[in-house]
Amino acid sequence: MKNKTKLVSVVALFAIAFIGVSCVNEKHDDKSSPAEKTAQTTDTKAGLPYDLANPVKYNMPQNLFEISGIVFHNGDPKEVFAIQDEDGDLFHLGLSDKKSKFTKFGGKGDYEDVTIINDQIIVLKSNGELHTFPISEINTPVVKNVIRTKDLVPKAEYEGLAADEKTGMIYILTKEVKKDKKDQTDIFAFKFDNGKFTPNGTFSLPYKEIADLTGESKMKFRPSALAKNPSTGEWYVLSSVNKLLVITDADFKIKATYPLKGSFFNQPEGIAFDRDHNLYISNEGGVLSAGNILMFKLKK
Repeated sequence: MKNKTKLVSVVALFAIAFIGVSCVNEKHDDKSSPAEKTAQTTDTKAGLPYDLANPVKYNMPQNLFEISGIVFHNGDPKEVFAIQDEDGDLFHLGLSDKKSKFTKFGGKGDYEDVTIINDQIIVLKSNGELHTFPISEINTPVVKNVIRTKDLVPKAEYEGLAADEKTGMIYILTKEVKKDKKDQTDIFAFKFDNGKFTPNGTFSLPYKEIADLTGESKMKFRPSALAKNPSTGEWYVLSSVNKLLVITDADFKIKATYPLKGSFFNQPEGIAFDRDHNLYISNEGGVLSAGNILMFKLKK
């Protein structure tokens, strides 16, 4: 995400202005090749209860061009909460809204993901720092009661944050460990109670297991987000770099992988489920596209 240049941003904004960036609820015109579509159809028949080739697309307002993490409060799809990765602003809006409301909770920074638990909003920075504040403050210009939690996890680059309200657990996902030559991605679990985070185990996603399932000889897995499917208890782990969706069981044992093919997966950075168990994936904008959220309806 830090590899964007000012030139690309200017071109992107011009292109978006040209094509129109108003929020649109539309069926995406997939320009994938016949081979890609065949692969996607095979994936859904293999057990994934979502058709990754046929999303409903919601374009985001311009201030969410670089949309990163997304989450719903109690799974309510009428309002999505989102962050973008450069400013400490929490956005909330209806999926089809042309404008978003937002409140400032922090300064400039690399904010990667957001979750909600016990009516508390928690935002993750790439260095592992957490910002926690009450959801009741979302309609104020600036959040007054922000608690910053540092040194909770080892030094690394982090991109994924998720909550399991049923168990009161928070999960923090590494994207990359720079100093330690690891062949796995780590997930740190914490019990969340009264604003405090208590360590409660560490899980791992071995690169070799993921590579074996994808048919690759080797792979450096760089995940960007995770969310728990409320209907199955499975974890869905998203990787923008690898253009991959990894499914695990409740204890993060890897079960399956699905390629994210098609032109609509520009830069998938966020993932969430609503209370009807529909799947949502957010994408940062590109030269010819606005930031967006894709909805994949649960197959009946």
